[in-house]
Amino acid sequence: MSALGRTVQPWSHRSGTYALPRSLLVRLKLGEVPAGIPTVLDVRRHAVAAAQSTGHDALDRVAKAFAGGAIRVSRLHGAARALHVIGGRHRGYSEDEEVSGISRVLRFDVAPGTHVGSMAVSLMQLGIVESAIPNYVCTVGLDASAANAVNPDGDDGWPARDLVNARAALAYCNGDPAIIIGFVDSGIQPEHAEFSQRLRRGYDTVQLGAGELAGGVTLLGDNTGADTNPIDRFVGHGTGCAGIIGGEGVAMPPGLAGECRMLPIRSLGSARFPGRSAAVGVGALSDLDMGLVMAVQLGASIINCSFGTDDEDLEPGAPKPHAEAVSFATARDCTLVAASGNSGDRRIYWPAAYPQVVAVGAVALDRSISPFTTRGDHVALCAPGERILTTSLDGYQRATGTSFAAPFVAGAAGLLVARARARSASLDPATLKSILMASASPHRAGVGSGHGTGVLDAARALELLDQAIDADESTALGGADDG
Repeated sequence: MSALGRTVQPWSHRSGTYALPRSLLVRLKLGEVPAGIPTVLDVRRHAVAAAQSTGHDALDRVAKAFAGGAIRVSRLHGAARALHVIGGRHRGYSEDEEVSGISRVLRFDVAPGTHVGSMAVSLMQLGIVESAIPNYVCTVGLDASAANAVNPDGDDGWPARDLVNARAALAYCNGDPAIIIGFVDSGIQPEHAEFSQRLRRGYDTVQLGAGELAGGVTLLGDNTGADTNPIDRFVGHGTGCAGIIGGEGVAMPPGLAGECRMLPIRSLGSARFPGRSAAVGVGALSDLDMGLVMAVQLGASIINCSFGTDDEDLEPGAPKPHAEAVSFATARDCTLVAASGNSGDRRIYWPAAYPQVVAVGAVALDRSISPFTTRGDHVALCAPGERILTTSLDGYQRATGTSFAAPFVAGAAGLLVARARARSASLDPATLKSILMASASPHRAGVGSGHGTGVLDAARALELLDQAIDADESTALGGADDG
């Protein structure tokens, strides 16, 4: 995981962030979006034309002044109840879709040369605008060199799993096929032997147009149209995360989520940068947010987010990325698990820093803090993140980074949701996060602050969940007797 792609035109001389040069995202206040504005998906599929204005005179004047008089406006997210209604995805938003803001996020597509940063700042001055943000670019990389390729043998991958008490956890609760764990990433290699039974039909939200990245950057594979084929043939980052969550144990330890199902969402396209042989994942904020919301709407109870945007790269006072998606997920009782970052210092990445999100740092097999892990008060706990045996595009690999620590926690969270369901108990994201933190095995003596409460202990988390459910049942029974 890295901060942002340093590959396109900077939208501000004061900012280290880069963004797509011809689009930005604008959230209007509740009740201010005209009902007829269509969704990005319907526009891209030529089911309907984008709107030429927002219907608000002041907003349209500002937008067209910066864009040279021409803008195209569409909603970033469709309504869950109309997800498959081609041409009508903008109708029938639920209350939580309205309140969280996902129904009110508009994508403005503008002419080349538009100074989208200044345009966003000006739009923020209008009373009906809650947020205006350039369409930032995020990249994730994975060292696909031969040094990381492995032929798994025997118990080769178990030390990392034993560190989080995986065997005991899977013996305690082996998951539930009804529980869905989404991962918003570079996609999946669906033909891999480790994924023959545990994949749900996913989605590809990548929509990167020609010329939106810098000269010398080559887009690879499918990068231009959203569809239901989240296949990754070039990067392997998402495939590596998926093996830790839900691998079937063919030639490596089974994924920590057991029988839970995985929902692959490809929101990072594939690209090759100048001077680099390995492909990297590259995605716009709009594609990532669409992927997060889509995963929630398709029924995910947990979403793994092994990507992030460095807060220091954002304009001071600028809106933070992913706010609406995080709010919507929380409203739908979906827990987001995010990698803390690989900066090796104390800093903030989004979405990991949102309080609703479970931010995960990395440790080595000896429980020492990984030198690259990002620390901060928002970090909830740590998990193994060095040379983790997992799946690759063409076999198996050892992967390193907080990107591969987060999936351990996502898998454990899936087991907790499955256990709660088996006991007919509710489990909201805040309670789930508190159980993960309370059950973590304390760090070694001398570990400084900013690394959470300890190292994931999946079995202990299940025990604490059962204790909490037992206590609630006892209280309920006592109340009934008293009545």
